[in-house]
Amino acid sequence: MPGPRAPGTPPGPGERRSLLERGPRRPRRWRRVAAAAVLLVQMLERAAFFGVAGNLVLYLNSANFQWDGGQASSAALVFLGASYLLAPVGGWLADVYLGRFLAIALSLLLYLVASSLLPATAFPDGRRSFCGELPESPLSPACPSHGCARPRHPPYCAPTLYVGLLLLALAASSVRSNLTSFGADQVMDLGRHASRRFFNWFYWSINVGAVLALLVVAFIQQNINFLVGYSIPVGCLGLAFFVFLFAIPVFITKPPTGSQVSSMLKLALQNCCPRLWCRHSARDPQDAQLLPNQRSPWPSPSPQEDVANFRVLVKILPVLVTLVPYWMVYFQMQSTYVLQGLHLHIPNIFPGHPGNSSVALGAQNSGYKIPEAWLLLANVVVVLILVPVKDHVLDPLLLRCKLLPSALQKMALGMCFGFASVVVAGLLEMKRLDYIHHNQTVSQQIGENMYYAAPLSIWWQIPQYLLIGISEIFASIPGLEFAYSEAPRSMQGAIMGIFFFLSGVGSLLGSSLEALLSLPGGWLYCPKDHGNINNCQMDRYFFLLAGIQAAAALLFTWIARRYERVAQGPASQSCAGRDRG
Repeated sequence: MPGPRAPGTPPGPGERRSLLERGPRRPRRWRRVAAAAVLLVQMLERAAFFGVAGNLVLYLNSANFQWDGGQASSAALVFLGASYLLAPVGGWLADVYLGRFLAIALSLLLYLVASSLLPATAFPDGRRSFCGELPESPLSPACPSHGCARPRHPPYCAPTLYVGLLLLALAASSVRSNLTSFGADQVMDLGRHASRRFFNWFYWSINVGAVLALLVVAFIQQNINFLVGYSIPVGCLGLAFFVFLFAIPVFITKPPTGSQVSSMLKLALQNCCPRLWCRHSARDPQDAQLLPNQRSPWPSPSPQEDVANFRVLVKILPVLVTLVPYWMVYFQMQSTYVLQGLHLHIPNIFPGHPGNSSVALGAQNSGYKIPEAWLLLANVVVVLILVPVKDHVLDPLLLRCKLLPSALQKMALGMCFGFASVVVAGLLEMKRLDYIHHNQTVSQQIGENMYYAAPLSIWWQIPQYLLIGISEIFASIPGLEFAYSEAPRSMQGAIMGIFFFLSGVGSLLGSSLEALLSLPGGWLYCPKDHGNINNCQMDRYFFLLAGIQAAAALLFTWIARRYERVAQGPASQSCAGRDRG
């Protein structure tokens, strides 16, 4: 892990220290103020992000757009995946051209503009301006045989919404990849364990933002209207942008130092394809040098350091790649878990007020429905409780007893909890389908849509959300710590970008698997339901994910043991050329 810099150490070339650091005691105080500002920005940004993503399936599935369940779920997974996949883009722009501070500021501005599209399409005039008129459903001939495939029409307003969601994903990914490292830079002077504690509280602030989004925004979206519900994230982003600019005097900012991407590619070509490299060198002798003499106005790593950094990257990548199946499971929480919850009985709250209704066995009740997205709170509450316990009680106790597990050991345990979550979801789906097949259903209207649900309470989903929350504590937070601490200082931005990129790969692989199984004959093919999933076999999909996760956990354990054995070798061999401070 990059070592903390001594308080008296002069800043690097082009680095701007906090304008308010004066006197012997003030630097520590202002470092904490800077870290608090970063955490507040992160909380507001995550509140906006979860405010957009939490009910995105329901928004696209509503009468305003009339997307079916598979189309809406795929769009949500594409948005979530792109918000991670595009992380290296923001990190690269910050490293080469902008610096982290300017990259975050511009990303927040793009975030603010792109998020305005959702409330703009939430009322009729805005939808007509951006999307045109909603086409009427054409009459199609009756199926000549039972179970024949019906024609599928492109979803309404898809180009506009996908462009807006991808711009949102680009802004969110840039903030994510740069704000994490930017915040860790603010506390680097505070001691060896300051970065570890920062990542704990950074993740805690993410979940505080999620609570705000799920308790307030999701309720308004589902029970009042999406115009107000999607206007709140816009306000959160505006406040985050103001806080970030207002905190400029207390921030440590660093200039762009150039990118090592070209050097890494040349090294990979030289090691993997030596004949092709020799041919390229003979054709272009000037470009055959491993590194240019001058990448940027600031000091850059030597060729020897680049070789060592490349070797570190080769060791870290297998660890991060084997986490991809975990992310496939994790992102089900915001896609198929949501669809499953919409087909379980959602109780009414505030029954004296008119609102959504459910009809079970001829009985009708009125009242506001508990937002299905509130089930995510089970995950969030676990994180909010366990992070302070872990930071103040568990980690110090294990550290004193010299029993603190490594980040890799925690990540393996987190994958096991993820496996348990998707198994529980599969068992619940089996029971739900058993009720459906015996015609024991509850018709419940959510917004303007009717869902035929099993008479099982939605609270039965709590265990799977609790398990996925515990898995976050042990897989995601140590994953961030591992990516930041194991990377050489000159490659921290790149490694963090790769970590988030592979998270997005997991989301998109889950989306692709779902789309494949939604084809005619697949487990998720539901031609009669138009948004419902009662004719699908989603339990098999969950168990397939569980099998993939189990195999990945075994592979991860083997790779982690090999990595730790190599890391425990002689320091002169394992750390040669690495800048650890």
